Amino acid sequence: MSALLKRLAGYEALLVDDLGYVQQSRAEMEVLFTLLAERYERGSVLLTSNLPFSGWEAIFKDPMTTAAAIDRLVHHSVIIELNLPSYRAEQAKKAKQRRQTDADESANGPGTEKPQARE
Repeated sequence: MSALLKRLAGYEALLVDDLGYVQQSRAEMEVLFTLLAERYERGSVLLTSNLPFSGWEAIFKDPMTTAAAIDRLVHHSVIIELNLPSYRAEQAKKAKQRRQTDADESANGPGTEKPQARE
């Protein structure tokens, strides 16, 4: 592992995307913690996660490791919190609406709208 850490140290920045999206083993999270500790004050780490810090114990499996990882990440950092709707969910919703419109036009003819229920 030290050879990999040495190789990664050559990069100015590392990107960890969707931390916590897939559950990892304790051993895998120890490797990640070691990487974060090695990068601390030596190189940039850009990290994305859908989990707030309060949910990271599920990632690192241990309260002390979790606290230490967060401590290293937030020191000298810029945190950007986006409380926006999911881009992928919005795109899926639009695609579903387009498919429904296409299906309605196929069934009723082009330029016609889906019949509305009468009250």
